[in-house]
Amino acid sequence: LEREFSRQYHLITRDDRLNKIAEDIVSHFMGRGHQGKAMVISIDRFTAVRMYDKVQIYWQRYIDHLKESLDSLSYDEQVEMQKKIAFMQETDMAVVISSNQNEVEAFQNKGLDITPHRLRMVQEDLETKFKDPDNPFRIVFICAMWMTGFDVQPLSTIYLDKPMRNHTLMQAIARANRVFRDKNNGLIVDYVGIFRNLQKALAIYGPASGGGVKEGDSPVDSKEILVKALKEAIREAKQFCIKQGVDVEGIIQSEGFQRIKLLDEAAKGLVDARVKEAIDDSVEKIIINDEYKKQYLALAGKVVRLYKAVLPDPSAQEFAPHKNLFSVLADKIRLFTPETSIEEVMEQVEGLLDESIAAEGYVIREPSEKYGLVDLSKIDFEALKKHFVQGRKRTLAEQLRSTINSNLQKMVRLNKTRLKLMEKFQKMIDEYNSGSANVELFFDKLLAFVKELKEEEKRGLSEDLTEEELAVFDLLTKDPEQDLTEKEKKQVKKTARELLSNLKKGKLVLDWRKRQQSRAQVLTTIQDVLDQGLPRRYSTELYRKKCDVVYQHIYESYYGSGRSIYANVS
Repeated sequence: LEREFSRQYHLITRDDRLNKIAEDIVSHFMGRGHQGKAMVISIDRFTAVRMYDKVQIYWQRYIDHLKESLDSLSYDEQVEMQKKIAFMQETDMAVVISSNQNEVEAFQNKGLDITPHRLRMVQEDLETKFKDPDNPFRIVFICAMWMTGFDVQPLSTIYLDKPMRNHTLMQAIARANRVFRDKNNGLIVDYVGIFRNLQKALAIYGPASGGGVKEGDSPVDSKEILVKALKEAIREAKQFCIKQGVDVEGIIQSEGFQRIKLLDEAAKGLVDARVKEAIDDSVEKIIINDEYKKQYLALAGKVVRLYKAVLPDPSAQEFAPHKNLFSVLADKIRLFTPETSIEEVMEQVEGLLDESIAAEGYVIREPSEKYGLVDLSKIDFEALKKHFVQGRKRTLAEQLRSTINSNLQKMVRLNKTRLKLMEKFQKMIDEYNSGSANVELFFDKLLAFVKELKEEEKRGLSEDLTEEELAVFDLLTKDPEQDLTEKEKKQVKKTARELLSNLKKGKLVLDWRKRQQSRAQVLTTIQDVLDQGLPRRYSTELYRKKCDVVYQHIYESYYGSGRSIYANVS
């Protein structure tokens, strides 16, 4: 290996070559689909510092280029570009190398300054920062340290510019293979043709290591494999759409789709209305039931993840139109899908279009902003029914279902006795998904359920109770339902008010849930107030049960010092 190094060293460390690699690292890092951390591995300590210095130069040039292009962009494009500039400006980089005697002089003889790097290595916990996915320390420059026994899940890209063999090579390429969030794979960028040694290393450490490793197996694949996987994912998603009657190629090839920016701007005359109509029709054909929605979202998610994994390879350009369409349809569906996985959320956060492929991205509206169906009291049932008969029935049913779900989730959070309403709602959905109720019957049941929810929302007013007083009142009078006289109901209402008043006067202090004494005081207050205030028809056993459920409710709902789930409830 030393003899090989002696032959290659002067070639690998040529200044013009390092400049090209530094420029490529900056361009590649900013063009990736998955924005994880990166590790640059250089041939020695001096080259690691030199590469750091060169990347700083090209990093700033990249930022300057982005700033120069701002004036030629639209307002929305400028917003996205400013985010990219801010990302680059906040990105931190550091050198991590072992220390040697007289290193300051040794680096000075090479025209380099190790002092600021050594200070950071000594004064900062760089290892913890690099392992933190949210820390802006995103690129590390090394030559030997951190290559073995260093587990960093967010690490997604390794830039290899150091000849390696056998065990060291195996360890190095394993740094980027950890599963993390929506990372589809780790990526190794090889600048020295190192993988000609990979099969030799596998011959030594592969079959002999156990674990089912066979001769010829490789932990590394060419990026062509990702491209093939992306093609297959697009084929599967397209096949699913065609089976549902969606004209995938027709939408993609339309001129309007190539210009589309905001999905809901057709009404403003900013987007070809025919394209939006085709997209809305496609969504209507996909959302037959929850199972179909999940299948489609899984297929579209796979396309998006693989597409990001291929970036910034130019071959991604070929697949951008299909990926864009599947992303658009998926996000339209998510607008009224009650349950969304973490993976899907991450895809939305990271954006639908990569800047290296298209200048404009899609803007995803929240359901409340998009459809205006959050306030149940403002729903015009007759107009909604007429719209349903004349429009896309599944889409409108999904929108109404989403509105109900968001309201119901909030209502149940404020009052656990409303869980029966949630169970009733879920039963309607299950009947629809099983096919025992068609979309017309499902829609009618949803309308009837909305009216029931509206009555429940008004119940506090009719009982002359605030939302938090109503929650305590319901806990005291339901499960089991108490057959109380009007006089007894008034007595329970008074008790609920007094209990909350007493607790708020000095018991629900800051961090009361963390201290045993504070918790005991809250429980004692509940026991005393209920003992004095509940009607005599409450048995001792029922009284104890009510003390327990009310304490649990207080514990879950009140955080102390005026903070609670009711803080923003009017």
